[in-house]
Amino acid sequence: MLETRDILETINMIDNENLDVRTITMGISLLDCIDEDIDKACDKVYDKICRSAKDLVKTGVDIEREYGIPIINKRISVTPIGMVAAPCQSRKVVKFAYALDKAAKELGVNFIGGYSALVQKGFASGDYALIESIPEALSETDFVCSSVNIGSTKAGINMDAVKMMGKVVKETAEITADRNCIGAAKLVVFCNAPEDNPFMAGAFHGVGEADTVINVGVSGPGVVRAALAKNGEGKDIAEIADLVKRTAFKITRMGQLVAKEASKRLCVPFGIVDLSLAPTPAVGDSVAYILEEMGLEKCGCHGTTATLALLNDAVKKGGVMASSHVGGLSGAFIPVSEDAGMIAAAKSGHLDITKLEAMTAVCSVGLDMIAVPGDITPEVISAIIADEAAIGMVNSKTTAVRLIPAIGKKAGDMLEFGGLLGSGPVMPVREGSPAVFINRGGRIPAPLQALKN
Repeated sequence: MLETRDILETINMIDNENLDVRTITMGISLLDCIDEDIDKACDKVYDKICRSAKDLVKTGVDIEREYGIPIINKRISVTPIGMVAAPCQSRKVVKFAYALDKAAKELGVNFIGGYSALVQKGFASGDYALIESIPEALSETDFVCSSVNIGSTKAGINMDAVKMMGKVVKETAEITADRNCIGAAKLVVFCNAPEDNPFMAGAFHGVGEADTVINVGVSGPGVVRAALAKNGEGKDIAEIADLVKRTAFKITRMGQLVAKEASKRLCVPFGIVDLSLAPTPAVGDSVAYILEEMGLEKCGCHGTTATLALLNDAVKKGGVMASSHVGGLSGAFIPVSEDAGMIAAAKSGHLDITKLEAMTAVCSVGLDMIAVPGDITPEVISAIIADEAAIGMVNSKTTAVRLIPAIGKKAGDMLEFGGLLGSGPVMPVREGSPAVFINRGGRIPAPLQALKN
């Protein structure tokens, strides 16, 4: 039974503290759509997505209205298209991106993810062509998101793919320069990519998943910050962690309710609830402000990595008590352009890429939504990807890079996206060329941690 106090508390979280379900994401397997004829394969892809997700948006709206819980996004993730494209007798893989975009528009979803390749140990048939097509695909579609997994703890890091992705990120930004380089904001490079992630741009439907599945991502940085502001004064670190755990429990319980209800109404298995604290540009809905509420004068100052580690751990511990199916990324996102506190810290000079990289060792994902100078070289982008992948590989965690080369802009300028993507200052990168290292190619061997069997 729910107590009246719990109900009123949840209402206050929604009305005043930016609590929402960030996304209901339907994962759809496209393995049964594979065909040697690329046009037939694309038709099958479009038909299956439209058939499987025909009621997704309506169901989300109905749950939102009946329960009073804001559901911000309704999304779809699909089998990595690199796999679906493997047997096709055409290198025009971008046709799949058009099919995905057409389906997204037909269904009214916010994004569709899975224009992806898994190349952590090498390129399979279809992968190379897909990666080469990413700039064109993201520039000519509106709702398609792309991801490439270039490393894992088990496989090491595919440095040939890392080199390739530096060029792809730069080209994607250049080809969408007239739209604030938006293409690069829909492209993420992973190490240890999870197969059940509901968040974009990195969502794809893993081959070990059911034919269709419902995954939910809940967001509540504002709720955690408000809880610390109300009840955190005078508490020691252990008590702060306990307060965050209790708050994460309440947030996750709401997500579990929405996930199970959506699963029942759509007759689709319930996959996971992702516990990630996903910030927005809205004032107060910020991970950076949570860290400052813990006692930092400014996010980015010394102590930031420790407070973020505390937050990430407490969120996971509280969340797993509220749901038996936790997955995805499940931690604290630190995207610069999407977090009002991170934006402020970066503009004031307290936060730079080096500090963000250190923070990614203890939180979810990695260098996310960071604008860098437009004259950055592909080799430097590749080196940043390699650094971040190394953190993920050695620590057996997911890390990722979503950089936006701001074409025509320099460090200190602002890049504006609007909406949930927000805006952010162009951040400087370190001097010195890693070109010789990047151009060596090959594969960084898996670490000793990989030998667990």
